[in-house]
Amino acid sequence: MQINELPSIKKRVQRIGRSGKRGSYSGRGVKGQKSRAGRRLRPAERDLILRIPKKRGFKNHPKRPAAAVIGLGEFAKGLKSFAKAGEPLAVDPALLAAAGLVRARGAGRVKILADGEIDFPVRVKGLMVSEAAKAKIEKAGGAVI
Repeated sequence: MQINELPSIKKRVQRIGRSGKRGSYSGRGVKGQKSRAGRRLRPAERDLILRIPKKRGFKNHPKRPAAAVIGLGEFAKGLKSFAKAGEPLAVDPALLAAAGLVRARGAGRVKILADGEIDFPVRVKGLMVSEAAKAKIEKAGGAVI
């Protein structure tokens, strides 16, 4: 008689696999929440809802890019070659993109600040201009529309 023929020796049975073709882990992997019995994963929508603030004043606006900022000195230096003597230069976002002062894609939101001086007249249209920069442009003979 051999040890494997003894009547009291039984083979150990794996509980998770039980039977079939999947083996001892039954296709669940080894560890973690997904391998446990009775596991229930949290729905992703709930996490999104919890991120929304409950306080007053919250506005869920999509983030729009901040305005590109150009100083008046840099503005004048970049547009000097486009200016003609005697008549004001019409400046719009397309001209700024052509001059290389802003990227063509982000040319819609540009603000001109009063950093520097300008010595030729310009007519600014479709751009944001600070009050001090507006005063300097009007002093040089230009206008902000």
